[in-house]
Amino acid sequence: MVVEDAPKISASEDQAKTETNPKPREEDDEPEEGEIVGDEESASKPSKGIAPQSHALEHSWTFWFDSPAAKSAKTKQEDWGSSIRPIYTFSTVEEFWSIYNNIRHPSKLALGTDFHCFKYKIEPKWEDPVCANGGKWTVTFPKGKSDTSWLYTLLGMIGEQFDHGDEICGAVVNVRNRQDKISIWTKNAINEAAQLSIGKQWKGFLDYNETIGFIFHEDAMRQERSAKNKYVA
Repeated sequence: MVVEDAPKISASEDQAKTETNPKPREEDDEPEEGEIVGDEESASKPSKGIAPQSHALEHSWTFWFDSPAAKSAKTKQEDWGSSIRPIYTFSTVEEFWSIYNNIRHPSKLALGTDFHCFKYKIEPKWEDPVCANGGKWTVTFPKGKSDTSWLYTLLGMIGEQFDHGDEICGAVVNVRNRQDKISIWTKNAINEAAQLSIGKQWKGFLDYNETIGFIFHEDAMRQERSAKNKYVA
């Protein structure tokens, strides 16, 4: 799939590559796949100081990481989400590009990895109060072919390109054996008009021509893989 036009945010990539000095690591303390090397506190707090020429985002966002190794230890459905951990929170265009340019993109992540980007203080879990009554749109790609669409999804969210952006909690890319999946999570699943608007706009941003479906989180929890689409776009 070739994507022609991407949602824009108001700073060039070249302007945005200034990053703060990372915390030194011990020689034997190697980062896990997908991990950003930096100050641990930055994972859970948005930056307070904004450089004079920084471009502030409307919301702060947090990257979350769930590794295949951590998943292998989960044995019960209620343990789902227990291994997800925050990696870095960003509040400006420049911080986003500094992080994005120094992490592995979906095609380079290990099979089984889930990589999330959610609004600050919203956890990528069904049980989170903001997510509990929501649902998700999902698009699928051949294995290793989701990098560009993942980037355009992130830019659409953090650049506030959706008409109902207040309904969006975040997005996740799932790296699997046969395919990659990207999902956008929303807050209020019964708001059909808002969900359809998000789904249609998202397809436009990605130049994605296949039909996509929206599943309620409540149905996914009860029915798991048998859950049916409530909306399509």
